[in-house]
Amino acid sequence: MSQVKAVQVEISVVLGRCVLPMQQLLRMGRGAVIPLDAGEKDEVWILANNHPVARGEIQINDDKIAISVTGPANVYDFMAGS
Repeated sequence: MSQVKAVQVEISVVLGRCVLPMQQLLRMGRGAVIPLDAGEKDEVWILANNHPVARGEIQINDDKIAISVTGPANVYDFMAGS
């Protein structure tokens, strides 16, 4: 069991997605705003080593942002972009 505890896992959260032409992306500079396909109350994707493992919602406590897990991820929904 001690070997399992030593395994490093990178956790990331996908807030939303966007499709942009490369030309527009290259023109963006510091402070540019990228519009996402997600709303304020939409669930986010939680990824472990770039693999969807759960869905969650954003929690803001004082000046900290956290994600609470709301359910398992559906890999097919993630790949479909929902």
